[in-house]
Amino acid sequence: MKLSQLLIPVTGSVIHGDDTVDISGVTCDSRSVSPGCLFFALRGASADGHRFIPAAIAAGASAIVLENQEDAPSDIPWVRVTDGRAAMARMAAEFYGNPTAGVPLIGITGTNGKTTTTYLIEAILAATGLPAAVLGTISYRFENVCLESSHTTPESTELQAAFRKLADTGAKSFVMEVSSHALEQKRVDGCQFDVGIFSNLTRDHLDYHVNMERYRAAKSRLFSELLRPDATKPRRRAVINRDDPSGEAIQKLSACPVITFGIDFRGDVYPMDIRISVNGISGSIRTPAGDFPFASNLLGRFNLSNILAAVSAGIALDLPLEAIKYGIEHHATVPGRMQRVENRHGITLLVDYAHTGDALENVLSTIKELATGRIITVVGCGGDRDPGKRPIMGRIAAEWSDLTIVTSDNPRSEDPLAILGQIKAGVQTLNTKEFRHDELADGFDAKGFIVRENRREAIRLAVRSARTGDIILLAGKGHENYQIIGTTRHHFDDCEEAAQALAEIAT
Repeated sequence: MKLSQLLIPVTGSVIHGDDTVDISGVTCDSRSVSPGCLFFALRGASADGHRFIPAAIAAGASAIVLENQEDAPSDIPWVRVTDGRAAMARMAAEFYGNPTAGVPLIGITGTNGKTTTTYLIEAILAATGLPAAVLGTISYRFENVCLESSHTTPESTELQAAFRKLADTGAKSFVMEVSSHALEQKRVDGCQFDVGIFSNLTRDHLDYHVNMERYRAAKSRLFSELLRPDATKPRRRAVINRDDPSGEAIQKLSACPVITFGIDFRGDVYPMDIRISVNGISGSIRTPAGDFPFASNLLGRFNLSNILAAVSAGIALDLPLEAIKYGIEHHATVPGRMQRVENRHGITLLVDYAHTGDALENVLSTIKELATGRIITVVGCGGDRDPGKRPIMGRIAAEWSDLTIVTSDNPRSEDPLAILGQIKAGVQTLNTKEFRHDELADGFDAKGFIVRENRREAIRLAVRSARTGDIILLAGKGHENYQIIGTTRHHFDDCEEAAQALAEIAT
């Protein structure tokens, strides 16, 4: 592809040199440059890509896109743009043939519920004959093709390459989780969205966004800018959760018509005659296209909200109610989201990705409604992430649980004991008993907590402390099959560890 063709969607660019040069690849990582590549020199949080222009040229780059003209090379073509990230997103989409332009693309943003909602929408689209590729926290996948997920939403060059590969494999639609980082860093600016969904907004990623106002502003870009109708997709829709306090503000910013949903808020889509039990959720849903009954094996009120989001997306796409109902009732199991670890001991053991205070409270409040025995929660917080949520999560775990086991998550470069101390501070606000390890040798009868740094030992302690009828929640890691200690990633899977611990119980 010629450089001039890639520049078609970019406004305000200034080119120096031959714009007919051939481009064989696009990247912002100088280590990935191969002969013929176009290299984007971007300013990052920790490094300035302009410093790596000589390395990119040495590796065979055909041209450079940059913001600082002072760093321009003298021996190959270069393009100056005012916003390198926005330019890269649009040029990457052009390079890969704009794979989202001709098929439905549904983007979901919010703190919690994104992954489960993608699985629901995937099933709805499949029922209409529009098999969907799903791009999210767990993976980027379509049928037998699965691409490793490095981030919820990767750099725009990787994202557009993934879209192209999944489309070439046979995907007729796309469902993707859209992170706040990706929206602020304009990684999805080359995406042609049909529907954008706002699920909720609770405290998360404040290590990056600093405050909730900036976090909300990042999420809002999907609705205020990227869903603006144009010639490519003149009929776009926003789907907004009006139960969430931020829903009204985001609705007002929307550049396209809005479909509202809520459990308590009676908007365009809402539930009726709902019954929630240990077996799932059932009832009926009212929509602008009509009402329909449903029964889902998902658990809890928060999953009812995810169901309403998926139904609203189906309504936004004018899909048949029969297909929407089928998808809600026949979606695939969502890894690491209230995932059961089966056993013969009468213990309900659930693995869940809940890694924010709101998500943890949603899960534990659901468990509390279903519990006939005691609740044991294993909880940790990741290192190099927002430290302010650590005492919040500790307090929530202790408030809803009979036994709270504070342990490591992914400590990364931080001191694990320092993280545990911050979680413990939140637990201690409830003035519950702190157990010694030997005191739990025969189980427990009083409400309390214990700190165990080693996550494997913490899971085994939870299982050994449980009795028939109890519920154990392993919170925070969900689908992850690794633990990051320092800069090293070790294999670690909560489901595997729980199964092994259960197998060790004497029968």
